[in-house]
Amino acid sequence: MRFGRIATPEGMTFAVINDEATTAKQIAGTPFTEPEYTGKEWKMDEVRLLAPMLPSKIIAIGRNYADHVEEVFKESAEHLPPTLFIKPPTAVIGPEAAIKIPDFATKVEFEGELALVVGKPCKNVKAEDWRSVIAGVTIVNDVSSRDLQFADGQWARAKGIDTFCPLGPWIETDLDKFDFDDLPIKAHLTQNGVTETKQDSNSNQMIMKLGEILEFITASITLLPGDVICTGSPAGTAAMFPGDRIEVEIPGIGKLANPVERA
Repeated sequence: MRFGRIATPEGMTFAVINDEATTAKQIAGTPFTEPEYTGKEWKMDEVRLLAPMLPSKIIAIGRNYADHVEEVFKESAEHLPPTLFIKPPTAVIGPEAAIKIPDFATKVEFEGELALVVGKPCKNVKAEDWRSVIAGVTIVNDVSSRDLQFADGQWARAKGIDTFCPLGPWIETDLDKFDFDDLPIKAHLTQNGVTETKQDSNSNQMIMKLGEILEFITASITLLPGDVICTGSPAGTAAMFPGDRIEVEIPGIGKLANPVERA
């Protein structure tokens, strides 16, 4: 099932999106309970997709793909193991909303990633039990200002700027349809009217797998329903500039596309 959050002529609401992404059926509750339909339904061209969730926090695992560690940090993953950082909820935007680059961020790059959406409060989750606390999966673009990342020495500002966390297009709840050990992840960058596939990788390159990530995070941090976990970026990230467009694609979930503008 696909849960989305949409803007309708009557306001914002959660909805179930059909498999063809042509209709949205309003639900009375949230994606964390059995859907209770209100009877209202819209065609997708009558509504606007928003970020599917407004999380209390976005916890991301950095340096979780060895090739990306070498690409960005010029070090081997053996010397720079995976690490955690947090993006603020104010960084979240939805599909087709603009990523806005401020003047002080001079080297901004995209990072297309698989994201997990937490479905229940959880702490001390064992790796083998990770599916029991996850409501579904979505796509995230962990936008990062490399200049600030290296200048500051910690990543809060570089990755937490407003609009630097595109999320969507919806939450896919059928976890059994995915092989998370072999899931393609791509990102397509359009510059000056030319589209190139920059990221073309696979989740099989993850250093820490999904269960390990959940166990690692929840050993120290309690997760709440709606919290988002970014599972790491493969290699292929590149600079974005105002006027560009970035589209992240994961089979079985869909595509998350955003234009880039000057703040």
